[in-house]
Amino acid sequence: MRFVRLAADYPVTVFGLTFEKLLIIGVIAVFLLGPERLPHYAAMLGKFVRSVRDFANGAKDRMREEMGPEFDDVDWQKLDPRQYDPRRIIRDALSDADPFAEPATPVVARAAVNENSAYLQRKRKREALGAGDAAPFDSEAT
Repeated sequence: MRFVRLAADYPVTVFGLTFEKLLIIGVIAVFLLGPERLPHYAAMLGKFVRSVRDFANGAKDRMREEMGPEFDDVDWQKLDPRQYDPRRIIRDALSDADPFAEPATPVVARAAVNENSAYLQRKRKREALGAGDAAPFDSEAT
């Protein structure tokens, strides 16, 4: 069975902070700034967000110009680094099988039982002792 994690399974984070933490920081900032300075800082935040958005759109437009018509054909979901599983990549690289074939059901092999294992030897000795027999004693072990 394969476990697939979707993008929805990952929490939305900005600089390692979740939405709830960002909301708490925002509420604390409102109390610290006060009603006098809040409109000024909100306008500054709005300008910053617009400049970041314009920067991202400019980078996307420049990339589209440099790549040409192939830019729209790129499947960006395939390039998402969260979908890569290093174990699967190594397994696919080392296997001779077709990488696009459906994965076979894994077969779990059972290990052979070692009849001379220490555990089984102790178990046999315990079973060989009768109810009234004394346990074996090794004077050199104590």
